[in-house]
Amino acid sequence: MMDAEREMRPTPRPTKCGTHLTEPEEIKGFPTFPEGTKSLLSKHLTQAVWDECKDMTDEHGTSFKRCILSGCQNVDSGIGCYASSHQSYNQFASLFDPIILEYHGHEKSAKHVSDMDWKNLDCPPFDAKDAKMIKSTRIRVGRNLAAYPLGPGITRDQRNEVEKAAQVAFKAFEGELEGTYYPLNGMDAATQKQLIEDHFLFKEGDRFLEACGLNRDWPEGRGIFHTPSKEFLVWVNEEDEFRIISMQQGADILAVFRRLSNACATIGKVAEFAHDEHLGYITSCPTNLGTALRASVHIHLPYLGKQKDQFKTIADKFHVQIRGAHGEHTETDDHIYDISNIRRLGLSEVSLVQDMYNGVKAMIEAEKALAPKEAEWTVEETAAEPEDAKVEKAEDAPAEVPMASSEPVKADAPAQAVESEVP
Repeated sequence: MMDAEREMRPTPRPTKCGTHLTEPEEIKGFPTFPEGTKSLLSKHLTQAVWDECKDMTDEHGTSFKRCILSGCQNVDSGIGCYASSHQSYNQFASLFDPIILEYHGHEKSAKHVSDMDWKNLDCPPFDAKDAKMIKSTRIRVGRNLAAYPLGPGITRDQRNEVEKAAQVAFKAFEGELEGTYYPLNGMDAATQKQLIEDHFLFKEGDRFLEACGLNRDWPEGRGIFHTPSKEFLVWVNEEDEFRIISMQQGADILAVFRRLSNACATIGKVAEFAHDEHLGYITSCPTNLGTALRASVHIHLPYLGKQKDQFKTIADKFHVQIRGAHGEHTETDDHIYDISNIRRLGLSEVSLVQDMYNGVKAMIEAEKALAPKEAEWTVEETAAEPEDAKVEKAEDAPAEVPMASSEPVKADAPAQAVESEVP
């Protein structure tokens, strides 16, 4: 009877996508995108997928329409959809699977390998002259808790529970990881000023995150933990429930990864991270699935930087991305570049940091071969900063070609914080 009634209902007219859409319920008919839309959502949201998923919700009650609202509203998105829970990737697999395959090259049957053990990284120190080329090193991962929905689907009370779980985990830190947690809600002016000066204070999410529901109840339940050295920090309930960041001035990649590895292990003993053998660590943005890791250095390459074809060839070989050090899509006059891993899913954290290390080492050798013998590399000594201080959310930023891309640019440039490039 119900099937017969459904068949008798008039089919809603297609819904035109654009900024006039503000709520999921406004997507009444099959979404139609303006000509020239390049998002993976517009490509893979077929009529068949829409018919299958349009009335579905995940186990926490978040609708399929909420997952696609960001890309339907912001037609300049690169991806266009966000998962509201771990289950969303199964519940709405007819949409997410082809997007994951195109972006990551990760088949439905493929397994992800996780390895955060810093002892498995083959990362000898750079010699003193080579190390002078590197200004700073930073590695971050995104993590979410298995017991809760992801940001787009989390409730106010659940978000506050995540914050409490984070504070319990932070109390377990010892040694160089010990620090202080600063809730954003009710933060005093002096603390806020200092965090802004340190470039640690993250802001309310952009229009892409607003549309998927990640900005709800701002700033309640959000906060920042950092150590006195300011070489380790955690953002709580930003895009991911935990954005864990290790960074420091100079070229000691192993030390930065070791600190991150130990911190993740400590938090994981207190609160279980969402993870499965197919997608690895679960994130709301499909581009960050797997490791949600971005490992990067800022490096001075004045001679290689002028040889763009050679520069790009090295980047392609080692699966790294070249950006201007001052943000996504920026040119650089000082020839200081941000070099980071481009892959996320299907390979371990150790493998991706190894990609970055190997790529940087090869770039240093090329730089020395191009430079006159008397050349000296000196980089102004400034403290490392979380990249979100100056880089937009790249996973769903409007599609543009970075200053130099290490692989063919798909709908948008791979992170963090995506890049969104977040730290």
